[in-house]
Amino acid sequence: MALPEGFAPIEFVEYHRRTLPQRLASGRAGGRDASTAYLPSLALRVGDGASFTYHADERGIAIEPGDARAATVLEIGLEDWCGLVHELDAPAGLVYGGRVRSVRGNAADLMAWESTLRALYNGRPPYRPEALDLRDRNGAPLDPQRAFAPGHDRADMEHFLDTAGYLFVRGVFTPAEAARMLDEAIALRAEARPGDRLSWWGRNADGEEVLTRVTRANVKHHLGGLPAEPRLLALVALANRPLVHTKGEGEGVTVIYKQPGMSDGGLADLPWHRDCGMGGHAILCPTLLLSIYLREATPESGELAMLPGSHRASYNAHDLTIDPWRHAARFAARPGDVSVHYGDTVHAAPPPADPRRAEFRVSAVVCFAPPGARPHRGDASYNDALHQREDGQIEHLDRVAKRL
Repeated sequence: MALPEGFAPIEFVEYHRRTLPQRLASGRAGGRDASTAYLPSLALRVGDGASFTYHADERGIAIEPGDARAATVLEIGLEDWCGLVHELDAPAGLVYGGRVRSVRGNAADLMAWESTLRALYNGRPPYRPEALDLRDRNGAPLDPQRAFAPGHDRADMEHFLDTAGYLFVRGVFTPAEAARMLDEAIALRAEARPGDRLSWWGRNADGEEVLTRVTRANVKHHLGGLPAEPRLLALVALANRPLVHTKGEGEGVTVIYKQPGMSDGGLADLPWHRDCGMGGHAILCPTLLLSIYLREATPESGELAMLPGSHRASYNAHDLTIDPWRHAARFAARPGDVSVHYGDTVHAAPPPADPRRAEFRVSAVVCFAPPGARPHRGDASYNDALHQREDGQIEHLDRVAKRL
């Protein structure tokens, strides 16, 4: 698969011998950082066998030719590596798609290196929440927990979305409207079948097959009308550039069903991540995702949490020096509320804190992206790489990585 128009091929050896050393010397790629000291040495091998090893410790990052001293050695195609440099591809997508091969070590180590590679390749700064100085439109410290109403000042809402990377809006839909959409979501749940490739499945602690999302909610009357709903389009218009509805990971409208006690697959309980984490940042972002809550979302029923300002940085989920929950914005959502976030904003969907509840979060999601934005590999979505099994089970990344 050739690189898309506007993205030039990169010469692997020259890039490592000249470009990266210059960036390291200039400080653009990040300097001394204790958070990288734990990273295993990683070698990338492409083409005819040329390879370079990345080392990171408390003194900084170093790159050397060869792979004899690397703890992990991964083979990757030249175009896939170019896609990684250009931010067309991402480590998770490469691993799920089987586009890297482990010669030595664990392919999951590529994930641990992701934020450091983004700093090296793209100059994207590491996320340091304690150093953020986020301000509202009047210059006062930004309240990351602030919730808005549809009638609030649009300039304030636009500034908040641009600065924090997300926006929480109460009462966009009435409880009765949310209830009608919930009825459709329940019907979709009954219609879903493992292996239909329009639903995601996992297993709970009892080994039972459990539905975690359906990506064909566009077939229902109320849910299917969400992409053209004027109240949602008014929120989309707050973005910093024109965006249009895109099908995203399915047929245009997705319903997420939070499930308790998940033990395997399904991506039901998502750790801190970005929505372009499977790939496509360079051509799909800024992507805006809107979550319409059909049931309440709380820590007990399953919530969505955001890291303020993370859309402009590179977050390392493996960095033990950061406690993301200490800095997270969390909202107790009610049916009819809507959260808006950029795909690059780091967020999490932890498991319900009270598995004894009778009901858990259900939310509908619609996605908007720049006009003409399409996955460069010809798939409908970068998440197509997740569907590797006929039974519809979405495997955990670590299990996939161990097979490579």
